[in-house]
Amino acid sequence: MRYYIIAGEASGDLHGSNLIKELHRLDNAANIHCWGGDKMQAAGATLVKHYSELAFMGFVEVLKNLRTILKNISFCKEDIAAYKPDVLVLVDYPGFNLRIAAWAKQQGIKVVYYISPQAWAWKENRVKGIKQNVDKMLVILPFEKAFYKKWNYEVEYVGHPLVEVIDNFQQSTINSLPLTTNTIALLPGSRKQEILKKLPVMLEVAQYFPDYNFVVAKAPGVDENFYNELLAPYKNVSWVVNKTYELLSKAKAALVTSGTATLETALFGVPEVICYKGNGISYQIAKRLIKIKYICLVNLIMDKEVVKELIQDDLTTENVKRELQLLLTDTEKKQQLQKDYADLKALLSQGGHASSNAAKSIYSFLTVSSASVPK
Repeated sequence: MRYYIIAGEASGDLHGSNLIKELHRLDNAANIHCWGGDKMQAAGATLVKHYSELAFMGFVEVLKNLRTILKNISFCKEDIAAYKPDVLVLVDYPGFNLRIAAWAKQQGIKVVYYISPQAWAWKENRVKGIKQNVDKMLVILPFEKAFYKKWNYEVEYVGHPLVEVIDNFQQSTINSLPLTTNTIALLPGSRKQEILKKLPVMLEVAQYFPDYNFVVAKAPGVDENFYNELLAPYKNVSWVVNKTYELLSKAKAALVTSGTATLETALFGVPEVICYKGNGISYQIAKRLIKIKYICLVNLIMDKEVVKELIQDDLTTENVKRELQLLLTDTEKKQQLQKDYADLKALLSQGGHASSNAAKSIYSFLTVSSASVPK
């Protein structure tokens, strides 16, 4: 079979690479072209375009690079048409991929989407286009199945790909960080603007726990001086870069901003406090646009407050200090948290690993579709 897979960022490259490995295991004749990165190429796909040429974040940056974006879309369509795939597999990256899906559907190309756009959080009306243009949607969050059902659209839940990634890491013996057992991980995000909102509060807390080492997971794209200036006043604080999993594997507890990091922390079994603060106006706008009960993926998936969320005005040194103290000393709370984390992992790994489940679903979809075509 001929597969054309599009991922537009680092996480998509990682999950896409695991999917490619599984497709090769199932289909000895698999021929795969992709947009992605080094990991997808190493997994056995022909790399057409690297995601580093696609990553434009933010309204202003998108406008400035609009000509490049439109050229990429046009080239992508031409390349797909020339390759004539049996299936187009889209991995997350909705701004680009939903446009390609609409075009591919018009060309009669089968479209599978792996890792759904977060239409349940905002832009819910995107589901209309998804229903129209995507033949098979593979979702990675259990509540997404019920969400799409509201729209009379049947999707398949395959589990979350991070379970496999973290399982693989934990089974490896590579861990070069010389950390003590008294380590607190600080995961303040990846952009300077968001780091400046949250990290100072996290750092202030460090002075109340002199027996613990606080270690910041530094964003690779941010220069050292930026962190050094923030960390300089604190004796028990340091940072690491590209070692987040090593850090979490040693951490006693963690202070984490919202996003995928909250789920990664939980899958490592690390007690965490969610620390989120944004621009005041932006936060109020987002609060009205984004219709979700929690901001933390752990709580969203479990549909209850498993981990404490300190959002906006609640993110104070005193509140973080109190919650961290509970995580470190309250035995009953720690036991309940570990039980909830175990339930979370079981929920996210139903039926095995996501990449294997997704590959089986895609391959089955293709073989059934091929068999039903009149000869």
